[in-house]
Amino acid sequence: MNEEAHELTPQYLKQALKAFKKRLKLTRLDEESSLGGGPCSSGRGSGIVAIQPPNQYPREVWEKLVEQGKLRRAGGGMYELTQETEAH
Repeated sequence: MNEEAHELTPQYLKQALKAFKKRLKLTRLDEESSLGGGPCSSGRGSGIVAIQPPNQYPREVWEKLVEQGKLRRAGGGMYELTQETEAH
């Protein structure tokens, strides 16, 4: 089945948003682990707010989520969660 032909059903969009959140979380964890500081340090939060979305979903999916107010374009093909979405 062609990716472009996939319907943008609520279930499919929810799945894509979940994949986006997971990728964002993993990207932040990876960044935080490389910031330095020993195991006893208080650690620092990652400053990452925008990422390139998972490529297993077509661009139309991300644009639809922007339209719904769940994501925001951050430029350079990157997206970030809106505060409303991040709270959930």
